[in-house]
Amino acid sequence: MTIKKPKEEKLIREAADISMKILFELGQNVKKGAKTIDIDNLAGELCREYKVKPAFKNVSGYDYNTCISINDEILHGIPNQKEVLKIGDLVKIDFGIIYKKFHTDHCWTFAVEQVSKRDMKLLKASREATENAVEKAISGNFTGDLGYEMNKTARKNGYNTVKEYVGHGIGKNLHEDPEIPSYGQRGTGELLEDGMIICVECQVVDGSGRTKISPNGWTVKSLEGGKAGMYEYMVIVRDKEPEVLTPMFDWPVIIK
Repeated sequence: MTIKKPKEEKLIREAADISMKILFELGQNVKKGAKTIDIDNLAGELCREYKVKPAFKNVSGYDYNTCISINDEILHGIPNQKEVLKIGDLVKIDFGIIYKKFHTDHCWTFAVEQVSKRDMKLLKASREATENAVEKAISGNFTGDLGYEMNKTARKNGYNTVKEYVGHGIGKNLHEDPEIPSYGQRGTGELLEDGMIICVECQVVDGSGRTKISPNGWTVKSLEGGKAGMYEYMVIVRDKEPEVLTPMFDWPVIIK
């Protein structure tokens, strides 16, 4: 959506602030021996504490508060009782809320206790790809400008982006126009306008970027088994520089 009233601006900032607090707390529970379902249940408890609703439960057929994807699971990982975290796991937690009719959606990749040099390179490239694109969320630019930055950064580091899943607008609905692919050409796609609220996201894979769907019908995995990093920021498009609603730039990656 495009913000047109000061009240809307105030509410989306409040929603993003609450959502960040919850996701940060979830990340602190990414520890050896933790079950993904327990992290998801904590998300539900925190939503009740903050008097907000988990946005993902509004998605048809999806019954969880979060998506938690580990290692070669790229996105849409379903929390469950069997998945127990171990040292070195790369854990992507994608999360959003509904606050006074406004939606949030953002993601961070955490590592359990320690991370190999190879995996840290992947995570740095994933963050850089997303954050470089965030900088381009300026009115007058196009969605292709953002996609170009994501793909260029991933390829420069020897990785690929996932092409099937895209960033998007957000507001009174979880997914709105415009779509923002993690690839593209400068000056192409949809024009960005001042006040647009968008989610800039990128999945970067150690492999071809090709995917497969798990038997559960939701979880997307890398075809060759390479690990993936994912980061997603909520942003308001502005004339001179973007307003980042979820400034997670200084968040820790390794949780001990």
